[in-house]
Amino acid sequence: MTDPIRVLVIDDDFRVAGLHRDIVAARAGFVALDPVHSLGAARQAVRAQAPDLLLVDVFLPDGDGVEFVAGVDVDAFLLSAATDAATVRRALRAGAIAYLAKPFEARALADRLDRYARMRNVLSTDRPLEQEQIDRALSIMHGGAEPATVSRSATEQLILDGLGDDEASAAEIADRVGISRATAQRHLAALATRGQVEVRLRYGTTGRPEHRYLAARR
Repeated sequence: MTDPIRVLVIDDDFRVAGLHRDIVAARAGFVALDPVHSLGAARQAVRAQAPDLLLVDVFLPDGDGVEFVAGVDVDAFLLSAATDAATVRRALRAGAIAYLAKPFEARALADRLDRYARMRNVLSTDRPLEQEQIDRALSIMHGGAEPATVSRSATEQLILDGLGDDEASAAEIADRVGISRATAQRHLAALATRGQVEVRLRYGTTGRPEHRYLAARR
């Protein structure tokens, strides 16, 4: 089981900071730290709490959020009412993984958070990355389709590697491998048809049975 992703919101508007914190807290696999409202407090929180991801406003009472992001070794989204191209370019140069223009709907931030979690899964390895893994991580975060360089056989091998000796659902495999649930289901179905994985049903107390997948024993 992976550790939850710890997220720190940095916004001088207490109401907005609380809304963003609540969006984070509602996502599975994330922990929302107490928001801070200035860069001074943010620096202390980064040192003391070691967040994995920052959600940073550009305009803060004691400085510039873009400069702050450029100076800390932590993944960050920039959230701002500033929509001029110069600010967006500056944010990207500073290393922002995402830029959301305020105001935005809760689902927009939730989507970026989910993409970020999937991207981290792809990059959570000590082994050297193949180019297709790098392409996939970037594609996941920035909303593109799966890279054309990833062949069916390569994707299916990643799924088999992610499955290992465990029994898992399509959603669990998707999280491990860093692909969408629909893609995982499609390839698992093909693997099952060829006898490379076994399909089992788990019956819960309510609703339809869950499909569980297990690598076929050779």
